[in-house]
Amino acid sequence: MNKTHSRRRGLASRIARTSAALAAVTLVAAGCSGTAEGDGRTAIDYWLWDANQLPAYQRCADAFEEQNPDLQIRISQYGWDDYWSKLTAGFVAGAGPDVFTDHLTRYPEYAQRGLLVDLSTLDATADLDPGGFQEGLADLWVGQDGGQYGMPKDFDTVALFYDRNVIEEAGLSPEDLESLDWNPEDGGSFEELLAHLSVDESGVRGDEEGFDPDNVAVYGYASNGSGGTDGQTAWSWLAASTGWEFTNADVWGTEYYYDDPRLQASLAWLFGLVEKGYMAPFEEVGTAPNPQQALGSGRAALSVNGSWMLGTYANLEGVDLGIASLPSGPIGHPVSMYNGLADSVSAQSPDPEEAARWVAFLGSDDCQNLVGEAGVVLPARPAGTEAAIEAFADRGLDVSPFTDLVDNGYTVYFPVTDAYGSISALGAPIMDEIYIGNRDVATLTEMNEEVNAILSGG
Repeated sequence: MNKTHSRRRGLASRIARTSAALAAVTLVAAGCSGTAEGDGRTAIDYWLWDANQLPAYQRCADAFEEQNPDLQIRISQYGWDDYWSKLTAGFVAGAGPDVFTDHLTRYPEYAQRGLLVDLSTLDATADLDPGGFQEGLADLWVGQDGGQYGMPKDFDTVALFYDRNVIEEAGLSPEDLESLDWNPEDGGSFEELLAHLSVDESGVRGDEEGFDPDNVAVYGYASNGSGGTDGQTAWSWLAASTGWEFTNADVWGTEYYYDDPRLQASLAWLFGLVEKGYMAPFEEVGTAPNPQQALGSGRAALSVNGSWMLGTYANLEGVDLGIASLPSGPIGHPVSMYNGLADSVSAQSPDPEEAARWVAFLGSDDCQNLVGEAGVVLPARPAGTEAAIEAFADRGLDVSPFTDLVDNGYTVYFPVTDAYGSISALGAPIMDEIYIGNRDVATLTEMNEEVNAILSGG
């Protein structure tokens, strides 16, 4: 998952380059798998990008090999940036992995170019039961042709991270962060909180007379950058809590709604925090913001981020970590983007049926319980989710602000559409310019026309 979505502008350009490279791909019936050296087993190469999850998946591999002595699982882990460039290079050369961790921004193009195997055509995964996973996760991976191109592995939502020490120093308690409300007109009680937690270089708080917004020591809110065209942690949760939706369908929408006044008002409020001194300007955070570092260093008091970042925030030195629910929006409750990663089988694998056996195991309770027990992410199967909840609780972390959103249905899907790479390449720089102040949010109406033209092939 992501799953680091703070690199949106760079991601947009990389996606565009990837699309160009993939356009030249010719399927080659040769992959990295084959007979494992010396022992006669068939080797299945599996790639992932999150180093924090590597130990848990190695335990899954060990358990799988015990049950399947004819197969060997070889795991390779690469950092987020290298991962996609190596995967593209592997596709081009016909030498990629048999199975790999896939992302919703990538799989539509992979599927359309014939680079993924429809799991419903493979024996071990043909009977995938969508009801065995958290609601809706499997549906995100159903292509326009009806094929199943990913086995759900985990899911994520977003919530509010904070340092209890900072909250107490401000004369507040964790209870003051519960039941917050927000609206794009005056920011509600959420903006009042951000104002109080912002402190200028002279020690004056944002809700006190004499606060200097041009010389801020502590921002009330840690920036997630402009958020690009999906705004997963930056603004999707704000806009969605007004009733706004990305597209005209949960999955495979044919029309975007960046021209909606509710989205534009939400963005105007968010980036207006800069002038008020409650959030860092673009010049400070750039295209690769680091909200967790801002919280850990005391540069910011509150940080909205995804559940995949739980381990990172929990390991911040000197921080007594707390997690709170997102503020409720105009529709009466909080809303989070609901995203999920999956494992896909490469069409270039010379052993797709064997690869499918590994994918089926990855999507089983046996593996997802092991992943949940590691306390790194929230697995896609309910039993794995419960195992993760217990593991986080053992570390003193209540992750219900993340899971309650799913249980209550307070979610909006990550936009899965055609031409995501082209749309992101167009929109990310425009969102950056809005954050900088060089564009008005009203320019999104014109951008929306271009986005929909791309989507319709115009």
